[in-house]
Amino acid sequence: MDDTDCRVAAVREVGPDTVAIDIETPTDFSARPGQFVKLTFEVDGETEPRFYTISSSEVAETFEITVGIDPDGTVGPLLGDLTAGDTVTVAGPFGSDYYEDESRAVVLAGGPGVGPAVGIAERALAEGNDAAIVYRDDEPVHEERLAALDDAGAFVRLLDIDEDLTDATAAALEDGGQLFVYGFADFIDAATAAVEDAGGTTEDAKIENFG
Repeated sequence: MDDTDCRVAAVREVGPDTVAIDIETPTDFSARPGQFVKLTFEVDGETEPRFYTISSSEVAETFEITVGIDPDGTVGPLLGDLTAGDTVTVAGPFGSDYYEDESRAVVLAGGPGVGPAVGIAERALAEGNDAAIVYRDDEPVHEERLAALDDAGAFVRLLDIDEDLTDATAAALEDGGQLFVYGFADFIDAATAAVEDAGGTTEDAKIENFG
């Protein structure tokens, strides 16, 4: 989908300096959890594109993105001020590292990687499949959804920012499954090392590096 003006349906706080934005799904838009969209803003006469991974399990009527708000950023204040009824310019979806009905999804998530993690896990459980999430952050977000996933039978481990990933990763991989890794470059490095230390492999992993 090329640039399309879409209406914001809702904006919710989901953690420290973090909001989930529900956007009304335009006609013919189809996406999977783990894919991402581009939002484009005009700031002082300049075009400012930003990419955000879909964090909802479905996109039938609305789709959700999870956004960390930097109040000193170029786009952050605009996102922080959005309310229901506002319009945003959206293109996409993009990306090939997304959930494709695998029977078991194992997601290692750092920081903003929790967005696709919860969307993938919710979609997997809704389809009668299994899911595991290992999520490391100093200020966790989407804690209610993570708790609900845990209650529904998913394997969920929340780790402090300095906590080693290896033990939790080994436990998540014990029953096999498709591996997904989402986060910034330093987390990707730590997560892939943890997989190897746990005796696993990232050869067929779906990995999205957020920069």
